Amino acid sequence: MAQIAHQPARKSLIAPVLFFLAVGGTLVSLGVWQLHRLAWKESLIAQIATRTTAPPQAVPDASTWARLSPVDYAYRHVELSGRYDNGREALVFFGAGPHDLGPGYLILTPFKLDSGGIVIVNRGFVTVDLGARSSRPKSQIEGETRVTGLMRPPQTRNLFTPDDEPEKDIFFTRDPAVIAAHFGLAAAPFIVDADAAPMPGGWPIGGMTEIDIPNDHLSYALTWFGLAVGLLAVFVAYLRARWYGE
Repeated sequence: MAQIAHQPARKSLIAPVLFFLAVGGTLVSLGVWQLHRLAWKESLIAQIATRTTAPPQAVPDASTWARLSPVDYAYRHVELSGRYDNGREALVFFGAGPHDLGPGYLILTPFKLDSGGIVIVNRGFVTVDLGARSSRPKSQIEGETRVTGLMRPPQTRNLFTPDDEPEKDIFFTRDPAVIAAHFGLAAAPFIVDADAAPMPGGWPIGGMTEIDIPNDHLSYALTWFGLAVGLLAVFVAYLRARWYGE
């Protein structure tokens, strides 16, 4: 009779078991996914370190630009030879300058390559009061120039990105297509962040590439696996209570 009395209770465990398998399986899957993300992120960080520390190579020829993928060129160290088009400077707002200088602008200038084509170069940071070209005349480098830096894909906008102010040559993303179109130019689909180097008058400050990539995937994976273990402990306690409590 005791066995018969327990049967309805045991049959009622079907729903809790299915719930445990569904939720537990999801938690474990998320943990495994984060481990895959961890491996990908570690590979990406290693690739970036290799590219940024390599000797500069020639920038890809203009004939190949349409076929370039950001995965293949991001953070590649390159050198450019040509001339700055100083009359077409774009200011990209930058919220936190180096050395606690506060907000300011990144100076993005078209660079006419000797080999043909135009690349938008992120020359570096200036404070807000140095946004106007007239406030830093020594920074207007004329004549044949060699620039080294890192190739970067366009910076994308999001819901919180303010509208550009093209009438003031002020932008809020480092998007070469937008900036080139503003100046009536056809430019490369990437920009080059100039390396840190001495500048006449001290401005702009180069080497502004942000390469501190967060890697929290291991902690995320441990969190998901921990939740799965916690769920298992709760479920076992629930089964014991149902089994021996009837």
